[in-house]
Amino acid sequence: MKKTTRILLVALSLLLGIALSGAAAGWWWVMKRPVTMTHSPVDYIIEQGSGPRKIAGTLNAAGIEVNADVFVALARFTENDKKLQAGAYEARQGDTLWILFERMVSGDMTQARLTLVEGWSYKRIRDVLRSDPNVRQTLDDVTDAELLAKLGIEHDYAEGLFYPDTYVFTPGTSDFDILRRAYKAQHDLLMNMWDQRDPDLPLKTPYEALILASVVEKETGHSADRTRVAGVFINRLRVGMPLQTDPTVIYGMGEAYLGRIRKRDLTTDTPWNTYTRNGLPPALLLIRGKPHWKPFFTLKIMIIIILFRGAMVPVSSLETSPLIIEPFLNIYCEEINHAYTTRDVLKSGGRGWSR
Repeated sequence: MKKTTRILLVALSLLLGIALSGAAAGWWWVMKRPVTMTHSPVDYIIEQGSGPRKIAGTLNAAGIEVNADVFVALARFTENDKKLQAGAYEARQGDTLWILFERMVSGDMTQARLTLVEGWSYKRIRDVLRSDPNVRQTLDDVTDAELLAKLGIEHDYAEGLFYPDTYVFTPGTSDFDILRRAYKAQHDLLMNMWDQRDPDLPLKTPYEALILASVVEKETGHSADRTRVAGVFINRLRVGMPLQTDPTVIYGMGEAYLGRIRKRDLTTDTPWNTYTRNGLPPALLLIRGKPHWKPFFTLKIMIIIILFRGAMVPVSSLETSPLIIEPFLNIYCEEINHAYTTRDVLKSGGRGWSR
């Protein structure tokens, strides 16, 4: 009897020793042993809704050697199987399975950056998003009208609706999510200023203030004249006069503009021609063929002038004159740096002038 008891105790001791040795080996394998990788670093993306076994498969597919059963057991033993976060991660040489696991539990993801430069057209923004390898493409078959509707935008044009900034995001973020962030930032900025506007302004929406700001910035590059030019345009809108500003004609001409405006250009109707149409053009004026228009902080100042100061300019025959340029001797043509008036082209018999 004593011999049998002794044998059982020895057997139990051996089994306990083996179990402890196995646990120690398992602990070392998980905590201390670097995982084998085909290269370093390895970037991988965990999709939304992935469980431990699918994550293990993703790691192996990316070139990180992981035992799926061990990974599942680790997740369940630590009760973190529901806490593994979707996103983009980076594995580096020397990382253990535990380090990789902890990184995914804490959400220590890699970050990408994308800059929307001031003055980029909507088309340029879409092209940059489309070419960025970190951006997940979801809008290839979505029309501009469908995108605007999806964003809850009621305008027909997307120009100027996306705030120029550097956006930090996890690789795999969709193009729509980045555009949604940029639109919200721009919308919040405009609404903040719009809520403090002069209530008597002849503007219906914050976007109209943004359009008018771009028109003023194109009409004069001289900061001292911005308030008065904005006032003239506001007064014209108030009494129903055409704005009659040349930059809108140039914008409507598109590629046909070769540096000169002729009489027929002033009378050729386009959605942007403020000689043939009353009111504001349908969208912002961007500088064609140049990297950007006026810096956005300058445009914000212009919006503030329009919303808070431009409306204070009194209506008079001078301030609504069709020859809008004549009262402002400080307004210059950027390219040739001399004063000019709309009357010049009319007097010239339609021969035009350089702009």
